[in-house]
Amino acid sequence: MTYAEIFGEIKGKFMEADTSDITEHLAYQFNITGEGEGIFYVEVKEGELFVEPYEYYDRDAMFICEAKTLRKLADGKLDPVAAFTLGKLKVEGSIEKALRLKEIIDSKKKKKKK
Repeated sequence: MTYAEIFGEIKGKFMEADTSDITEHLAYQFNITGEGEGIFYVEVKEGELFVEPYEYYDRDAMFICEAKTLRKLADGKLDPVAAFTLGKLKVEGSIEKALRLKEIIDSKKKKKKK
């Protein structure tokens, strides 16, 4: 798959999240390695979610992983902490804010129940 295909797929999955309860500003950069290599960011600002195919220089945390790992994370099939522990996900920056990624991923389940 190309970066554009992977980004489109992942963006769609992240945009299913309900971040309206998140009042804190969160900014993450994702570096995809291997097939479909590229960079994009996920930002929560005033409860609104943004996913864009750019580098985010003022990020709170950076996640580095392969596309297959990123797909599992975005689907909620792989816990970010477990991925980190297994060495499938590298994290740089604020660990405290990086842990909030799980909250964004889990919010997709809440949104579907509404």
